[in-house]
Amino acid sequence: MQTFTHVKLEIFVPQDHALKLADALSEIGVGVIGNYDHCVALTPVRGFFRPLPGSNPFEGEQGKINEVAEYKLEVNCRRELVKEALQAIKRVHPYEEPVINVIPLANHLFG
Repeated sequence: MQTFTHVKLEIFVPQDHALKLADALSEIGVGVIGNYDHCVALTPVRGFFRPLPGSNPFEGEQGKINEVAEYKLEVNCRRELVKEALQAIKRVHPYEEPVINVIPLANHLFG
């Protein structure tokens, strides 16, 4: 049975924080593909959320559905760097509860 060596991190972040987040990830070695580093993709998206009682939203109001301009930041990450990457994201990301998806990659099975 083969195991995965890399994951894709998919992070939703306010547009004005995306490059700061990409820089923080690059500093720990995330986003390296071959002889290139700082390899990230940014896709503009509209995020919707409703802060519940007890929340402390970066933007928006409790009890109301809010809409924000975000980027979906996608970056490849070696499996052994995931925990450190999650710590870096939480340190730099302005949201109280950032959306972070860790998706195993199977590229090595086909090349």
